[in-house]
Amino acid sequence: MNAFPANPPLPAFSPGHVWLAGAGPGDPGLLTVLALHALQNADVVVYDALVDRAIIELARPGAILEYAGKRGGKPSASQPDISNQLVALARQNMRVLRLKGGDPFVFGRGAEEAMTLAQCGIPFRIVPGITAGVGGLAYAGIPATARDANSAIAFVTGHDSAGAVPEGLDWPALARSVPVLVVYMALTHLKEITLRLIAAGRRADEPAALVSRATTEHQMVLTGTLGDIADLAAKHAVEPPAMLVVGDVVNYRRDLDWYGRM
Repeated sequence: MNAFPANPPLPAFSPGHVWLAGAGPGDPGLLTVLALHALQNADVVVYDALVDRAIIELARPGAILEYAGKRGGKPSASQPDISNQLVALARQNMRVLRLKGGDPFVFGRGAEEAMTLAQCGIPFRIVPGITAGVGGLAYAGIPATARDANSAIAFVTGHDSAGAVPEGLDWPALARSVPVLVVYMALTHLKEITLRLIAAGRRADEPAALVSRATTEHQMVLTGTLGDIADLAAKHAVEPPAMLVVGDVVNYRRDLDWYGRM
């Protein structure tokens, strides 16, 4: 068997190009080789609030670091402003890395930024990252799928573009047909989300977990039921970002909590 090459062949990061890359859920070790390559070659890194500082510090010396984070309820750059800034930087013949937490195409608004680049004729590359709904669950000791628990999983956003609980979702259909639900950005509307799921037919005593600041040294995992997880979150002052997991896969955590035992 051939060993993995010390310097695997990687695509050139050319001036005037934008790379939209996922930084993973937090742990710098979950960066992909291609994302690290981008960090080490970019002239400017435009990064989000959810990108761990240890990851930003991997940028090449001399790279310009631009913060473009958006956090609910706090002053932040608008999405059009961020997209237009990527275009402006590329037109200055810079190698632009747009670094986003998780995966840029999973609730990361990467598609909007890529569309702006495409419409403006800016060449770009998408670098997928490990999304929190997979990597964060693994660090919590909760499998996304398990043969005895589920044959389907749904990733759901906890708020729409206006910051409200998504009204376009068919909550009864989700409650009936998907054995495991992972709700991103769940904290703000956690109580309402759990009540909607219960009203739609989900069991109040179904296993549920809340994973906060997944894969980092500050990770917190609360387990309970769909009916009491919101009260537990308030009691323990859980901090964002946090995702809700509903389903029997939560029970696996009792045996699989490897990160919490380190």
